Amino acid sequence: MGTKDGFLHLSRETPTSRDPKDRLGDYQEIYTPFSDKQLHNQAARCMDCGVPFCHHGCPLGNVIPEFNEAVFENNWAQAIRILKSTNNFPEFTGRICPAPCEASCVLGINKDPVTIELIEKNIAEKAYELGLIAPNPPKKRTGKRVAVIGSGPAGLATSDQLNQAGHEVTLFEKNAKIGGLLRYGIPDFKLEKWVIDRRITLMEEEGVRFSPQTEIGINIQAAEILKEYDAVVLSIGAQQPRALNIPGSSLKGVHFAMDFLGKQNQVIGGEAATNPISAKGKKVLVIGGGDTGSDCIGTSRRHGASQVTQLELLPKPPIKRTTANPWPEWPMTLRTSSSHEEGAERLFAVLTKEFVGNEKGELTGMVLVDIEWKEAGGRMTYEVIEGTERTLPCDLAFLAIGYVGPGQQNLLSDFGVELLENQLPKSKNYVSTNPKVFLAGDMRRGQSLVVWAISEGREAAVMVDEYLMGSSSLPRKDASLYEVEEQRESL
Repeated sequence: MGTKDGFLHLSRETPTSRDPKDRLGDYQEIYTPFSDKQLHNQAARCMDCGVPFCHHGCPLGNVIPEFNEAVFENNWAQAIRILKSTNNFPEFTGRICPAPCEASCVLGINKDPVTIELIEKNIAEKAYELGLIAPNPPKKRTGKRVAVIGSGPAGLATSDQLNQAGHEVTLFEKNAKIGGLLRYGIPDFKLEKWVIDRRITLMEEEGVRFSPQTEIGINIQAAEILKEYDAVVLSIGAQQPRALNIPGSSLKGVHFAMDFLGKQNQVIGGEAATNPISAKGKKVLVIGGGDTGSDCIGTSRRHGASQVTQLELLPKPPIKRTTANPWPEWPMTLRTSSSHEEGAERLFAVLTKEFVGNEKGELTGMVLVDIEWKEAGGRMTYEVIEGTERTLPCDLAFLAIGYVGPGQQNLLSDFGVELLENQLPKSKNYVSTNPKVFLAGDMRRGQSLVVWAISEGREAAVMVDEYLMGSSSLPRKDASLYEVEEQRESL
């Protein structure tokens, strides 16, 4: 590394965010610019560990110490070359990844970890600024045609990789615009959609064909796709939300989180005039303590909700790691998102029992009770705390408790894909029960992270390439930088 002791005298620093009162008036990203000097110092904190655990923490296997070194040296061309070798879309992951790499950073044993996600985002943005990310179509085509169904992060990554391999790729999307979860699931204050549009334009210039507003079974049939294309990749995500099967779930005012968030993104993107679900002036309950729940908080506050309360079944996490949760495990600690900063009460270890409403069938409250978690027989279980049952007034409730599967069994069956008992499709090495049909992303592995979806797309592309050509020169996870570059030069 350029400096061996940066971590000893330089502290972790991240961009400041706009004042919560100011940012509630818009849906723009909340962070202020970060200077090159500040970024230089953050890169200098990397210790260049003999065993870089950050590699293993990253689902993509990013070569992190090496790109930190390049940033320290102000060698942006080298930095983006290293980052692109493992990550197709660092401008996405640098904004919305929970950064498991940082949780595995060796510096995090007794200090604050390196700001890896921040560095990644800035490498990407600097590369665009300097023209280092530019259209680079493949020099030759194979004549093979691949259809990718679903334009979320997995579908985009698969398409990008297979196009780089020289195949003719068409990506089908049922919605009006490309992007899937990135566009319709993640609020603009975390990921502004011009970031997606910029990448899509680049991919189009490199030869990827996009077909939005094309729903399989309506605009085009699965049988037609199977006939016209040499291989098919399904990457439709985990779209079936988990329901809360308690009395009153059908009351007016109870909604799945993504119905609310997706409609709001359509409003921001100019696809809809208004969101049919309005939180203005309402008492909002958000059921679920994850990222989706947090997004509901931020969006509700921007609507002008009078009160927002987030409910979590699990107990409140500690501020710092406990001895039962040592490094390099993912730290099970309390996290405060930007949406929490904007105003929300958080209730932990509560069990939701019943939605209650009025004679018009409108939601008026939720009955809940406190619980105590205990270990029994090596498993965690809970007991209801007597005397804690109460009704929390609310006008609007969002269910943000995860997803159970792709939820499009007809589409899967049309492509000859069989299902497991848990409703996920059967697969082996990204291949479905139809040898011509491949799977990638949340629909294959279950609900997960955007960074895992990109990894899935990359790995699925290798299997498709091998199916079409007999072998593949596309990089696999854990390949070294130099191996990756040699493979690309041979294309």
